Amino acid sequence: MTRRRATIVLHWANVVLLSLLIAGGLQPAVGLAFAATGLAMTAIAFIRGLMSGPGPKLEGVMRSAHPILAWVMYAFLGITALNVALAIFGVMPEDAAGRLVLGLFGVMWLHAIFHLWRHTALGDGALRRIMPRVFHDAL
Repeated sequence: MTRRRATIVLHWANVVLLSLLIAGGLQPAVGLAFAATGLAMTAIAFIRGLMSGPGPKLEGVMRSAHPILAWVMYAFLGITALNVALAIFGVMPEDAAGRLVLGLFGVMWLHAIFHLWRHTALGDGALRRIMPRVFHDAL
């Protein structure tokens, strides 16, 4: 599996699993699956680097902030995934992991809105980078 394909699969698995954690609470199977996918995605990014940059149409402060914010999001994902696993194994309180999950869910929506804006307002194809190819015609 290529790094791109692995990142896409892990990205969308994280979206689904994080949504399930919000909807159903810290269930062990969902929590461990989220921890595994979140830590795997974070590991790929920290070992191999970011897959994409800000793109040529993103300018100014947002262009400079893009890589920094991407690294912060990966760190937040990794910290949240680790804390969810620790909460499931009883090492940390569930409410602390739950607050991180809720925070990551909010950041996830800001991330989605930003990329929707990039894709529509800037027309830079930002969504094509992370969407499976089967959806490219719809974009």
